[in-house]
Amino acid sequence: VQLVESGGGLVQPGGSLRLSCLASGYTYCMGWFGQTPGKEREGVAAIDSDGKSIHAISVEGRFAISKDNAKNTLYLQMDSLKVEDTAVYYCAADPAACVWYLPDFVLSRTEAYTYWGQGTQVTVS
Repeated sequence: VQLVESGGGLVQPGGSLRLSCLASGYTYCMGWFGQTPGKEREGVAAIDSDGKSIHAISVEGRFAISKDNAKNTLYLQMDSLKVEDTAVYYCAADPAACVWYLPDFVLSRTEAYTYWGQGTQVTVS
């Protein structure tokens, strides 16, 4: 399965962006991670094909993850962007169900996902 992200760019603080991630095959559990230079990837949000989702506290109320199963596409609506949201955002996916009884694992652990996109840069300045 290949994942292709799009939608990143430069935006002013308070602005909005919508990231998209197109999957070439079947996925069930999907997530977004953000990474800044010198740091590990941090979980932003995750969702399964039934629509159950989780968001990091830092983005709760500002970002919203969604998934269109018919289009094999994952989205991240990013509103009220802050300078500290600047990062490369990666789409991640796995064909297995999200392990919701371990929510931190689903949200934050890269080993929860088999497939990764190439990343898209989001710069808030």
